[in-house]
Amino acid sequence: MKWNRFVPIITAAMVMTACASPQQVGDEEVVQEAEKKVETTKIPSVQLSDDYYKTLLPVKESASRGLVVTNLYTKYDTREVETGLMRLSQREYPTSDYFIQEGQYLAKGTVQNWLGRSNKTEEGLNPSDEGLSPEQRAIQAPIYLAHIVEQDYLTKTKDNKVTLGGVSIGLALNSIYYYQKEQYGEYYEQPIEDSKLQQEGKKIAEEIYKRLRGRDELKNVPIMIGLYKQKASNDIVPGSYMSYSIGKADAKSLGDWTDIDEEYVLFPSNDNKDEHRAMNTSFQNFKLEVNKYFSNTTSVIGRGFYQNKDIKKLSLEIPIQFFGATETVGFTQFVVSEIPKHFPNNILLEISIKSMDGPEALIVRKPDEKMPFVHMYNE
Repeated sequence: MKWNRFVPIITAAMVMTACASPQQVGDEEVVQEAEKKVETTKIPSVQLSDDYYKTLLPVKESASRGLVVTNLYTKYDTREVETGLMRLSQREYPTSDYFIQEGQYLAKGTVQNWLGRSNKTEEGLNPSDEGLSPEQRAIQAPIYLAHIVEQDYLTKTKDNKVTLGGVSIGLALNSIYYYQKEQYGEYYEQPIEDSKLQQEGKKIAEEIYKRLRGRDELKNVPIMIGLYKQKASNDIVPGSYMSYSIGKADAKSLGDWTDIDEEYVLFPSNDNKDEHRAMNTSFQNFKLEVNKYFSNTTSVIGRGFYQNKDIKKLSLEIPIQFFGATETVGFTQFVVSEIPKHFPNNILLEISIKSMDGPEALIVRKPDEKMPFVHMYNE
């Protein structure tokens, strides 16, 4: 119990670190030059970890803000298409040397125009459907490109200024094309093969690269473009990036494409892939133990993140129907005791315990740490 009472103190310290005010001593004022305008901006003194970029203050909103929510099917894809692009960008722009800013060069109207069909909008990047029936359109000319994400990466110069150091572009591609055979009729699905998606995505990427290079402000900076495959509209795990390419500063075309082996997997899983089988068994055994001792739980859901066939992160959601604080604390302690029995120690493990009233507890165990961090929300 002494350890349990100590948990909120740890939590408070972590929250203060994560939410540290950008005005505290140590913040650095620099000059930002963009589109012939000179502005004063701040570089926060706090960096959460090497996995995160510092963000210049005040934060500038994306020039195409809001489109990601309307253009992608699920909340899982709207988040991952951006966080996955940040993770990918670290291969070219180290977090120690670069700052991140939301995209400032692709305006909302430009993105909307580029997402259109070539026969219907100016500069549309999706194929023409002129003269095609709905069925022919689904097979011959589906909508490949669903959304375009831009992230800008800036560097500090010797004369206390920040300047654009590179741009990353994420192209969200449809793995399934949804269509109607008649107005107000039933929706049908036409899957798009990965090979075709890669082929069309790379073609679109080359055209976008040429258009960006045609702008004076983007002529001499590296441009990275990643191809993101979004999941079906009813999926509860996000898609992932399939490949990426980089055009070095002032290069006329993109370089070679590099494949990316990343995926999110829902547990319990019905697939038979070797790399998922061990974790699926561990998850099922954990779920059985939970249901055996606490009948007031409903369904436990797991989401695993894999890189190069190895699991790196497992997130569990456990809905509960407890009404007493004692039961909730007891259940959380039980879950903590079961972690080392079922899950390997070399992955990031996050367990969220929720009731109808909202979040009840959060358990986080970082790779190679024995004791997890535990926070009881209502303590």
